[in-house]
Amino acid sequence: MKEKVILAYSGGLDTTAIIPWLKENYDYEVICCCIDCGQGEELDGLEERAKLSGATKLYIEDLIDEFCDDFIVPCVQANAVYENKYLLGTSMARPGIAKRLVEIARKEGATAICHGATGKGNDQIRFELGIKALAPDLKIIAPWRDDKWNMQSREEEIEYCKAHGIDLPFSANSSYSRDRNLWHISHEGLELEDPSQEPNYDHLLVLGVSPEKAPDEGEYVTMTFEKGVPTSVNGKEMKVSDIIRTLNELGGKHGIGIVDIVENRVVGMKSRGVYETPGGTILMEAHQQLEELVLDRATMEVKKDMGNKMAQIVYEGKWFTPLREAIQAFVTSTQEYVTGEVKFKLYKGNIIKAGTTSPYTLYNESLASFTTGDLYDHHDAEGFITLFGLPLKVRAMKMQEVEQNK
Repeated sequence: MKEKVILAYSGGLDTTAIIPWLKENYDYEVICCCIDCGQGEELDGLEERAKLSGATKLYIEDLIDEFCDDFIVPCVQANAVYENKYLLGTSMARPGIAKRLVEIARKEGATAICHGATGKGNDQIRFELGIKALAPDLKIIAPWRDDKWNMQSREEEIEYCKAHGIDLPFSANSSYSRDRNLWHISHEGLELEDPSQEPNYDHLLVLGVSPEKAPDEGEYVTMTFEKGVPTSVNGKEMKVSDIIRTLNELGGKHGIGIVDIVENRVVGMKSRGVYETPGGTILMEAHQQLEELVLDRATMEVKKDMGNKMAQIVYEGKWFTPLREAIQAFVTSTQEYVTGEVKFKLYKGNIIKAGTTSPYTLYNESLASFTTGDLYDHHDAEGFITLFGLPLKVRAMKMQEVEQNK
């Protein structure tokens, strides 16, 4: 019997060409596995294409709810944002995909897992770190880094498929390189490869419109959270995946969540891309608005550092690590009282606060107002400032003394 390899299959040209390549160069039985993280119509016709290309079997695994509950929610709670802009849409999905690939490999008795990520990107790291953490015995095949792989263009891949009796409806025309799931869609390539060029948003956008083309009337939205987990939109209770779908529609309509970023890849180079994350941007902002009311100053300060660290960990593919587990445990403990309602207005790319309430709010009107209440005496500030500023005053006195003695 031939050894089996599990191929992470998207149905695109690269992974379709990999099927006959694996059979020809490694003599494997190829089992395709497509992980559905919410990429929608991209899954249409995959089974026929995989079988036509020489795969023995195709798994289509629905990971949407697990992706939302186990990967997106912890990152939202941590406010994990990479380099102040990127909401980790691709990064968060990869560990879940790696986990499911390993599960299928165990089920099928496979000896290897193959992915189609290039040797220049972050995804090769994320896939392989996940596989190594969960199944260190499995072999990993990355064709784009393999000496046996000699196709360098879409035209060559199309010709390779044709030579193996596979006639596919793929075009050699250049287009954006995209990655889509329920949380976002990323765009790279074409004019985006030149940072001096403005993105062609009319040609590029998939999930929504630019702020200029958004409605002239704003739209109010209300959300509720329970212990940091979103529970409803506009009074309708929903599971997290449906909340994200709803927010995607609302955000896309109003031009929310379009980010143009030059980011630092793990492999050392800078890359430019445009991310559409309409629902995710709203969800992150709403969660932060509620935390403003509920978390104390010291916790918010440390949590900000932990959120940045969490973003780096996820971006670098280190999900299955003790450090990620420890940071997530800290973040989860901070969410105990992040319960309440957030109202905001969506208007031409903006999320405008319209009122936040929580039974655990730390905002005290009598303390915050200019009138003196029972809890706060203005005179108390004098002694506090004296002690708080004492190190500054002592240093300034010493510097004066040094100057005078010159």
